[in-house]
Amino acid sequence: MRDLILRAVAPADLAELARLNDDAVPAVNALGVDGLAAHVPDCALALVAEQDGELQGFVLSLAPGATYASENYRWFTEHSPGSLYVDRIVVAPTAHGRGIGRLLYEAVDERARELGLGHVTCEVNLEPPNPQSLAFHERLGFRRVGTQSTKGGSVVVALLSRDVG
Repeated sequence: MRDLILRAVAPADLAELARLNDDAVPAVNALGVDGLAAHVPDCALALVAEQDGELQGFVLSLAPGATYASENYRWFTEHSPGSLYVDRIVVAPTAHGRGIGRLLYEAVDERARELGLGHVTCEVNLEPPNPQSLAFHERLGFRRVGTQSTKGGSVVVALLSRDVG
């Protein structure tokens, strides 16, 4: 991929990342700049994909032991304690289909190996449905290990896991 770089999230990225994130609702929950600024320091991996000076996507993931209130993170803490949890991966709509999500997941796998973790975990919405993301994760070798109703029953997610390659 021409001139695509993966690099650590920088404070100057937060406004653009908040826009990308919040435009992806309901596939991810809204965070805004302040939410991202508070969340990124707790992440074991916080990367952006940048091409020609434009942010094309990002990934935030958490290692075991993080202080994160997510219902889904708590589920994986209990059921898959040796995993690196992908809290969110967002690719700009104009960059879909260019392999950016796959590259971000390769970086997640690398970080999991560095941390000695055997699994990568995440969730994908079933209600409201997100069939494109579910198909993408299945192509990457994720398998469903559970289902959970969250946010007071307004969201149902597929809980996914894959071994680190």
